[in-house]
Amino acid sequence: MIKNFQPRLYQQTILGTIANFNSLVVLPTGLGKTALAFLLAAQRLTVYPNTKILMLAPTKPLCEQHVNTFQKHLEVPTEKVVLFTGSVSPQKRAEMWKDAQVIVSTPQGLENDVINRRVKLEEVSLLIFDEAHHATGEYAYVWLAQQYEKSSSKARILALTASPGSDLEKVKEICNNLRIEKVEVRTEKDPDVKPYVQDVKVNWIEVPFPIPFQNIKKILQECRKSKLLEAQHFGYCKSANLTKGDLLGLQGELQQKVSSGVRDFEILRSISLIAEALKVEHAIELLESQGISPLKEYFSKLKGESISSKVKAVKNLMLDENFKSAIYLTDELKDGVHPKLGKLQELVLDVIKRDKSSKIIIFTQFRDSAQSIVEKLNDLRISTHIFFGQAKKKGVGFSQKQQKDILDQFRNNEFNVLVATSVAEEGLDIPKVDKVIFYEPIPSAIRSIQRRGRTGRLEQGEVTILVTASTRDEIYRWASFHKEKKMYKNLDAIKKNLSLESLDSKPVTLNKFIPEDKPVTILADHREKNNTIVKELIDLGVYVKTEQLNSADYLVSGKVGVELKKVPDFVASIIDGRLLDQVRELHQNFEKAILIIEGEEDIYSIRKVHANAIRGMLAAIVLDFKVPVLYTKNSKDTAALLAVMAKREQDQNRDFSYHAAKPRSTTEQQEFIVSSLPGLGAQTAKTLLEHFKSIKNLVNSSAEELKSIKGIGDKTSQTLLEIFEREYQKKKN
Repeated sequence: MIKNFQPRLYQQTILGTIANFNSLVVLPTGLGKTALAFLLAAQRLTVYPNTKILMLAPTKPLCEQHVNTFQKHLEVPTEKVVLFTGSVSPQKRAEMWKDAQVIVSTPQGLENDVINRRVKLEEVSLLIFDEAHHATGEYAYVWLAQQYEKSSSKARILALTASPGSDLEKVKEICNNLRIEKVEVRTEKDPDVKPYVQDVKVNWIEVPFPIPFQNIKKILQECRKSKLLEAQHFGYCKSANLTKGDLLGLQGELQQKVSSGVRDFEILRSISLIAEALKVEHAIELLESQGISPLKEYFSKLKGESISSKVKAVKNLMLDENFKSAIYLTDELKDGVHPKLGKLQELVLDVIKRDKSSKIIIFTQFRDSAQSIVEKLNDLRISTHIFFGQAKKKGVGFSQKQQKDILDQFRNNEFNVLVATSVAEEGLDIPKVDKVIFYEPIPSAIRSIQRRGRTGRLEQGEVTILVTASTRDEIYRWASFHKEKKMYKNLDAIKKNLSLESLDSKPVTLNKFIPEDKPVTILADHREKNNTIVKELIDLGVYVKTEQLNSADYLVSGKVGVELKKVPDFVASIIDGRLLDQVRELHQNFEKAILIIEGEEDIYSIRKVHANAIRGMLAAIVLDFKVPVLYTKNSKDTAALLAVMAKREQDQNRDFSYHAAKPRSTTEQQEFIVSSLPGLGAQTAKTLLEHFKSIKNLVNSSAEELKSIKGIGDKTSQTLLEIFEREYQKKKN
């Protein structure tokens, strides 16, 4: 089933493993990870010809590359290799799935299709995860792998990456999450790979950090230190030399304490001091990596915020003598260009002079740096294009179509230099990139390997990394180096002794309480599709359907609507005034309305709202609108509660009706009225109306007539007659 491709020896060796075991393959960029995907796809389709192959990748451009590769090398009709995108309607994707043999998709879009059963994972004989290092935490890969293992009797998983990371626990997590049984690792030094590896020369070039820059940095460091020493005095900071990561972690811990009710002066002041220290840290980072102009812009922004904002951290920082001194020295500097820019111009000019058709990729952490680089290269009349992600910053962002167009232009030699942020690190299939330049080192083994892999694919390549002396660049250089060594050491250890605890443990579900022929069903608002609650419900054996609901987040029956509020959102909705409107609408649209508040935070400490205002709102919800309020700890707890509620509502005597609200048409109103009677569900209500033709005839019927209808017994008929005939008695106050 393979065409236009001759597998290499190491690919054939790896294929022997991945054909028999769920496998993680770690292979340097450019050495044919995707080839392993279509080789294994061919094997699975040969063994299971009536199944499908599903490949997932993080971005649409990368998915498009995989579609082209499969169509080029796999003996499958091109129309049966399809791309799932968000621009295709759910109904269209469901139709495409039926006829397709190979489906390539981003994971986030596929989740909703799996939830709504438009995609049936039991039909898949091979699930491929590209850039598998993403399979941690709540990333969509994790849940999809879990669902696939549960549903397919022919399950085989192939995970591909150039670099799973240096942290041993993270690599184990990836293996557990993707149900990996075997690990295949190859490096450029392995004998079966070495003949196919092009030499990549790595140059480290040091540039000086100007003395005026050093003076500003010294003052900012003193400012940062003073903030942390004060926090240390309050007992909430261990050291004045904490890293940025340590500070962010400490900030989160202290905010969690405040949420749980600890609100003394020392902790509140410490939170403010750490926020100030982080702002100073960002200023130092801008100075070291981008130069004076971006730093001036940042200072200007803080000045504006100190006037308009109520945030004390900003106001206090602008009163700090060291910080004011740093601002003054920055304003005095006229030449604020970072020395890296001059060195970068030299490097690019040297390459272009040798060969005018050369291709160069320059990686940088910051968009502002990327913009400065483009401007400097344009000054030299070097054809250059910037490349970054979809997120709009300062009003600018590239759509996936724009990204694809830029890469196509680069491939077609329409410009020489691509200046890119991290969005270009993964999956760029651009042959013959002559040189890759890191504008700064990065302390990540994954990202460093990904960047280097952009060159040396078809012929010798070159990587140059700029390092500013006496800055974090030097720390990052060695951090990346040691993490990469550690990564391969950890992979060897896992390869030798792979044990997956998660494969032995079976999740506890409600399946044993829910007969398969009568599954519990919950209707969720489609805007909740990314909520972990939906996934938890499916894990519990609940059938979940998503669609747009005008009110309520979940329906557990045709009569019961549930609104979900996490603690911060509950308090925020009191402040902005939308909560009462939502509760009123919930009460009007459903016979039974319920509000669930989720979270373990202290509801009275989230925002500056008087406790009596929150108590008053809770009282109004329960007493005025008759809406009970229930509390859950987290998404797992919420899902379990919803499942129990749905099971209780949808017992053997009831049918589940998908009323998203009280019905509007006459027919719907008739069905709604009859289905609300004791012991009757949606289907029985329709049967009664079809027989008696009208509600009036139904109400005037005899016990014998009622019992003649399928599903109506003695008890139900007597209950109905009692309701129809008993005289109404007003409740006494």
